[in-house]
Amino acid sequence: MEDFNYFSSFSGSEDIFYNVKALLNSSPSSLVLPAVNWKTIHHLPGYFKNQANWNLIRADALSLSSVELEKEKSNLIIVKLLPVPRSSKTAAAKAFSENDKVIGRLTKELTKRDIDFIGIYTGMKPSQVLQTFEMTAKTGRQLKSLDTTVQYPPLNVTNGTDNTCILIYAQKILITANNSLVFDLTNMTFEAKTANTSLSTCSESNTTLSLLYSSPGNGIGSLEIRFVMTNQFYTGSARNWFKLQSVQIISDGDVSRTAIFNTTYASTPAEYSYHCQQIGTSSLYGERLIRSNSQAGSWDIFISEFQIQGFNIKNNLFSYASDCASFFTPAIWMGLVSSIVLLWILSYGIFMIMQLTTNDKFDDPKGQPLSVPQTE
Repeated sequence: MEDFNYFSSFSGSEDIFYNVKALLNSSPSSLVLPAVNWKTIHHLPGYFKNQANWNLIRADALSLSSVELEKEKSNLIIVKLLPVPRSSKTAAAKAFSENDKVIGRLTKELTKRDIDFIGIYTGMKPSQVLQTFEMTAKTGRQLKSLDTTVQYPPLNVTNGTDNTCILIYAQKILITANNSLVFDLTNMTFEAKTANTSLSTCSESNTTLSLLYSSPGNGIGSLEIRFVMTNQFYTGSARNWFKLQSVQIISDGDVSRTAIFNTTYASTPAEYSYHCQQIGTSSLYGERLIRSNSQAGSWDIFISEFQIQGFNIKNNLFSYASDCASFFTPAIWMGLVSSIVLLWILSYGIFMIMQLTTNDKFDDPKGQPLSVPQTE
């Protein structure tokens, strides 16, 4: 609905959703839902495919003239429209306009064939996903007010099974090589989902998330990012702890030149997920990545709103998030010290007031003046 409302008047006189609006106005009944449940949309074709009274048809966006419909069954025709780029509003408006023309052309073909139909115009996921309780599974303590929306769902890795064994989310993933070549891997990881995760491994004690990007740009053939995680039992706390051990970068498949970055405090109880507002190679970030070999000197890493979980994932959702921010932050320490100083000043003032006493003798106007002898 946000896209529909915004882009309807984005290009001035041109109505981007002309055909969609015409269908809504001419239809005897219409229903507009404010959001898309992206999990339900993904499972919808498989659901209808398993129904005996439904005929599932996948058609292209060019024409429906070659599509054969069954008269004895209900027909579900799935037409995949052009993806909408989010790099700029102009590009998004152009894509919406082209999709609107495709919808108009296909519905006119159905009308000419005298076929009654119900049209559902939806997306595989919403443009903005509200960060609900079920999706984030408690994001944990937040030290300052943050945006309550996310742009896309987290990336889940199943490792060839139906069960999710790794979840990762980030608002921005930036990799810099030689202080000049910048790779923004956010879109390829979470929106376009062109990152190959087939090299990822999952077990009860060791998990590695591998994100392999083909032709990321800047003259590099491939770029692989690995997140190495462990799950170990510690007798001191009598429980298992999940730790993000290191982040590794492999360029052009040359394993011998792997850049390794060790983490500092990236750990949490094994039942939780790990969250940090900023992690990277700079000392200013909440979780600093320490270069552990010479190859790492050529790379810089920055990841914002980072959340990852490699163990004990239930219902494809993040568990309670343990934040990288320490309990006593510099701001808290400043507040405590300032409060203690002010309390000390107040206590000293009250103590001095309590020490004030009155004279034990006073002048009597009817008697002799009070004399105080001055003696050495």
